[in-house]
Amino acid sequence: MRLGGSLARRRGGKSKGKPPKKAGKKKGPSTKRSMPWLLVAALALFGWGGGYIVATQWVFPAPEPLGDLFEIPDVRGLGLASARERLADAGLQLGVIDSLLHPSVPAALIVGQAPLAGQIARPETEIRVTISLGPQLRSIPDVTQLDEAGARIVLESSGFRVLLDTAQAEVPRGRIIETIPPADSILALPADVRMVVSTGPPLVLMPLVLGLEEHEAVQMLDSLGLVVAETAEVFRFGRDQGIVVEQEPAADTELERGAEVRLSVGRRARQREQ
Repeated sequence: MRLGGSLARRRGGKSKGKPPKKAGKKKGPSTKRSMPWLLVAALALFGWGGGYIVATQWVFPAPEPLGDLFEIPDVRGLGLASARERLADAGLQLGVIDSLLHPSVPAALIVGQAPLAGQIARPETEIRVTISLGPQLRSIPDVTQLDEAGARIVLESSGFRVLLDTAQAEVPRGRIIETIPPADSILALPADVRMVVSTGPPLVLMPLVLGLEEHEAVQMLDSLGLVVAETAEVFRFGRDQGIVVEQEPAADTELERGAEVRLSVGRRARQREQ
């Protein structure tokens, strides 16, 4: 038995045979599945574009161009004639005219406008303006018969700002002496009115009249505006005859003019008639 031949046959048997198959690309189902999605996306894009065109061209068309636009000028501080001319130069018109009281802008001048200056408007747009009637005028009421509190209420309710001053006067303390400007003056509101309030008559010091002759004391008191209301006689010996020996009130007492004082004058005792 030949061993070599059998080995050769065995080896030959393993080497002989059909050649191995080459690997190739297999057609799977993924390509077939992607085709419907692409078709759907194309249809959706076409539908969106078509809808946009229909909406913008037929359903909601774009507005027509506005044409010429003009910037609104500022007409505040002008009179109506000047404002009308300036607006006409800008291709606009003067519209409704309102009015109001204004504390600082003179009458007949424009204090406001609508639309405001700097905005854009179509040709022939009407601009509404407000003109000033000037400040409100008010007459000062007469408060000279009132006290300070009552006069303040009257003046402030009339629109005036009240300032306060004081002065001595013959009228009672707390009464109004005068107003500055005087009553019935016409002022533009808001305005200040100064009230002068009385502190009462001027005060004088009671002089020392002790030791003076009666007529000298009376003359001195009269010159100060004081009134000798009573003169009493007091019994005295020696040199006190006709001399002021007592006074009321005491010296250096503050008194209003017209205040009453009392004196006591020395007199001799009268002898009984025989």
